Amino acid sequence: MSKSIILLVITGLLVAACGTQTQPPTEAPPENYPAPVETESSGYPAPQEQTDGSVYPPPHHTATPLVPLGTAYPAPEDGIQVFTIFPGESSVTYEVGEVFLNQDNAFNLAVGITPAVNGEVFVDRENPQNSSIGPVTVDISQFTSDSQRRDNAIRERFLVSSQFPNAVFNPTGIQGLPGSYQEGEPISFQVTGDLTVRDVTRPVTFDVTFVGEGDTMTGEATTLILMSDFGFGPISIAGILNTEDEVNLKFNFVARQ
Repeated sequence: MSKSIILLVITGLLVAACGTQTQPPTEAPPENYPAPVETESSGYPAPQEQTDGSVYPPPHHTATPLVPLGTAYPAPEDGIQVFTIFPGESSVTYEVGEVFLNQDNAFNLAVGITPAVNGEVFVDRENPQNSSIGPVTVDISQFTSDSQRRDNAIRERFLVSSQFPNAVFNPTGIQGLPGSYQEGEPISFQVTGDLTVRDVTRPVTFDVTFVGEGDTMTGEATTLILMSDFGFGPISIAGILNTEDEVNLKFNFVARQ
């Protein structure tokens, strides 16, 4: 079965943590899970300059490639063009609902993003169904939201991305790929594959829309996963917060020949 003319990814994930309300909780939360703090708008701390002069969260363009320079890929067959997914210009975003029990069940949508995405796409413009894609790797330890507390909790306690930084999507099939393709025309299709997060692998299907023009392809891939399928959710901190199990993943990509 042929694979995708482009892709997506990833991976993903998730969540949880501080509040969006400006009113601090009446009871102190666990020692390693600080309470929400008051800010002008979102209820989360704004990026702050650190003692070393850096700014948190880091700007997306500082992401470093996940694939070392000099990594060898299989030589493409005749008629196949190789496109590289550009980290920094591409990104993976998670969205997870969280409810703060100690703030009158206030609801918040937690959103985190990582720009550290790598992969190779192999495109046959004359026969699109001969196109394929290599594994797509995402550094999920770089997920940043509007709360450093949430980000640290995810890295250390829930997603444990400090130990398992890379999520990998291995495409296995494609549905809805056209038999021919016209330059600049958006197309939509589905890509199935295996998503590995930490040491757990589950089948995932992405809905993909993309446009190819010249030596550049851009698009978006989306899917819905369950944290419980990967062994770390839904998150519940007694008396403080609960999260939803569902995670919306969005992969915005830019790939160049």
